[in-house]
Amino acid sequence: MQTCPSAIDHKHTTEKQSTPQVIVVGGTSGIGLALALHHSAIGWQVRVVGHNDAKITKINVEHPEIITYACDLTDSEQRRRLLAELEQTRFDRVIYSAGSYLNERVHQLNKADSDLMLAINLQVFQEVFAWGSQQLKYQQLTAKHTTKSIMNNAQPKPSLICMASIAGMMDYPYASLYAKSKRAMIATASAYRLALAPYNIQVTCIASGYIDTKALRDLNQGSADHKPFIISIDKALQLIMKAIDEGVELAVFPKRLYYLTYMLNKLPKPLLSRVLRGKLDK
Repeated sequence: MQTCPSAIDHKHTTEKQSTPQVIVVGGTSGIGLALALHHSAIGWQVRVVGHNDAKITKINVEHPEIITYACDLTDSEQRRRLLAELEQTRFDRVIYSAGSYLNERVHQLNKADSDLMLAINLQVFQEVFAWGSQQLKYQQLTAKHTTKSIMNNAQPKPSLICMASIAGMMDYPYASLYAKSKRAMIATASAYRLALAPYNIQVTCIASGYIDTKALRDLNQGSADHKPFIISIDKALQLIMKAIDEGVELAVFPKRLYYLTYMLNKLPKPLLSRVLRGKLDK
């Protein structure tokens, strides 16, 4: 088990306060890594949290400008030390992209699977959002005492972003643990958006369908082409950044899957249960 935190590169800690900064939790692969690399490319200082040594090493070698932290998010002591370390820096945006998924239509959850999915998809997310909101509120209040050179129009709006799933849009009593946890994530993000509005802090939740990531392909014998309405990482990144830039509360895509979900939710619950029961999927 890795210790946490492990900040690989501290040379950026004295950089100018005007540089926008983002923390990507779960940013060593998939859409989280894509978001991290995109922010880095447009001039943000990026801090990435992950647990896989090989993935972190790869980022350190290929993108030394990104600061990495090794942390097992399911370990409460490691989380505490991670958040304490991150409190020492100013940041403008927190993206929660960590996730745990198993196809519960194919795999019956054991205790370890259940604990992991609940922890990563809901419990740790809630802790990170609570922490992030407090830090951003504090920064907003103390910003009044900073110099005008720091408080300029170039600074991005403080924001909390989370990666949910379109599965969370389904109001279905026999939904999977994954879907139920993502539904709770969507509701939590909505509550934070209302609560943080007086502080001028943006909250955006992303409820996507299938994204063609390596993790999804690995779960499907190397190919996820059969997944309905699947989109590329590049297309997903484009849609996510558009939602963030426009301050959207809940971004749901692809649209065809959204419309299908909308229509299914209009069915009487007994009929919906007959249609979907036993067909748990993402």
